Amino acid sequence: MRNSKSLIRSGPAVAAAATLALALAGPAAAAPGISVNTTGSTVSVATSACTQVNGHWGTASLLNSSQTSFSQGRQVALSGTSAGQSAAWSNVGAGTYTVIVVCSNGSTAGRQSVVVTPAPSPSVSPTASPSRGVMGGIGGGARDYGTVTLVAGGALVGTGLVATAWYLRRRGAPRHL
Repeated sequence: MRNSKSLIRSGPAVAAAATLALALAGPAAAAPGISVNTTGSTVSVATSACTQVNGHWGTASLLNSSQTSFSQGRQVALSGTSAGQSAAWSNVGAGTYTVIVVCSNGSTAGRQSVVVTPAPSPSVSPTASPSRGVMGGIGGGARDYGTVTLVAGGALVGTGLVATAWYLRRRGAPRHL
């Protein structure tokens, strides 16, 4: 006869493993969206989500914290090719902004917040830093891995958690000779 208590004890571990695997795979399954960068007082946005309609790719809008709709922001037409489109704003003051890209077919390619910090004053001398810098942090912070890599990693972590729960459940079962 099977002992149902060990199955009940392993239930939360299996649920946690499944949740972790889905959480790891969740953000990677998102659409391409937009990529926003800042350099000093310049904000730029890039996307590959728009298609050309009547010779236009779409429009990007830069909204400050008091603006709420797309039409209130500083609007710039997207330019580029079918492989990617971009727009940029210069002389942007310090603060938090929201960038929204609307394609010419009316669909929203993405929305992302960005913080613009003022460039350091030329009169301030930079501090010396080590030649190789600090080598800490997580490895994924420096490279953008694709969806397949992230899903495979999540599956490996989930498999490891399920195998651990199974091993611990089997280990706690009484042994009969």
